[in-house]
Amino acid sequence: MDPILFYGVPAGCSFGAIVALEWSGRPYRLCRIEMPAVVASPAYRRFNPLGETPTFLSDTGEVFSQSLAILQHIARSSSDPRMGPGPATPDFDRLIESLSFLHTSLFSAFSPLWQAFEGAEEGEKEVLRAIGRRRVRKAFDQLARLLGGRTWLVGDGPTVADAYFMAIVRWNDFHKVLDPADHPTLEALRARLEREPAVQFALAVEHGQEARSSGQFRGHVALAEASRGARLAA
Repeated sequence: MDPILFYGVPAGCSFGAIVALEWSGRPYRLCRIEMPAVVASPAYRRFNPLGETPTFLSDTGEVFSQSLAILQHIARSSSDPRMGPGPATPDFDRLIESLSFLHTSLFSAFSPLWQAFEGAEEGEKEVLRAIGRRRVRKAFDQLARLLGGRTWLVGDGPTVADAYFMAIVRWNDFHKVLDPADHPTLEALRARLEREPAVQFALAVEHGQEARSSGQFRGHVALAEASRGARLAA
């Protein structure tokens, strides 16, 4: 069977995995998970007990979650250079460094802002917003230094690290912590990625628009259909 990526909308970090699947050149399907309604449902928790996206159903029926694991699984299954340098190559550690920073620093920086948005107590919201804004500013400053004068996060072209960057950096559009002009190198990286057909495809998919795949996308499946062939707990 084709692997299935369960992606969250609106603006889930699973966006990066959609881009990576497009680049991989291998067949895949998608299952759309609305947040917070469907992601918290018993039907979806059979796939992901944490009630989070993304989740990946492999072609052998194995189910696992967490963006870093999914991105590296996709990368191992493809020889496309956009998967990034492989293990035992000089730039592999740089790839892992970039992915780890994006997850532990940039992703986490937005967490207080999402908590404030998703239903914190009224008295907590302003505190969470203040913490989130401070952390986001710091993370963007650090990421700009990590990028340095390079065109891409790793090597001479886009990789899964850039795909994951694109997934998270868009959150500033919603929370409006920073003026993009404050970090011109990061804004230039985003602009380069937005010209990528795979990124344009992922954006169209997220918005429920007609999307033209440049990869091997084989359509959406419903949540109930996805459970067939998966190794799930009863």
